[in-house]
Amino acid sequence: MAVEVYLTFNGNCREAVSFYKDVFETEEPKFMTFGDAPHGSDSVQEEAKDLIMHTRLVIDGSTVMFSDTFPGAPYSVGNNITLAYVAENAEKLKAVYERLKENGNVKMELQETFWSKLYGQVEDRFGVLWQLNLGE
Repeated sequence: MAVEVYLTFNGNCREAVSFYKDVFETEEPKFMTFGDAPHGSDSVQEEAKDLIMHTRLVIDGSTVMFSDTFPGAPYSVGNNITLAYVAENAEKLKAVYERLKENGNVKMELQETFWSKLYGQVEDRFGVLWQLNLGE
């Protein structure tokens, strides 16, 4: 079994997952909303019906899962988790870096380090911290 990452968003999960799908050129995700749950349309608040209960993307062989918080549940962005994306192709890594930094915040420019020919850090527009590394 593998340890997989699960990211929670505050109402913008669909937008974030669609962005990551394009960045990493993955298959179209299947979205399950809170309203899709059995008896969901009867028992779920109107503002929660279209929020994402669960979805996932397979990014270069790794599964990342996503959801929105349920309305009223506490939500905070933390700095204790980063996602590490390791690419074997420099051009692919550069393309991912360029997309992730759109409306985001570059923490470390993509550059050569003592452990990698290309490494950088980006906080994307959703507040998710990414480490990007060339794994040659």
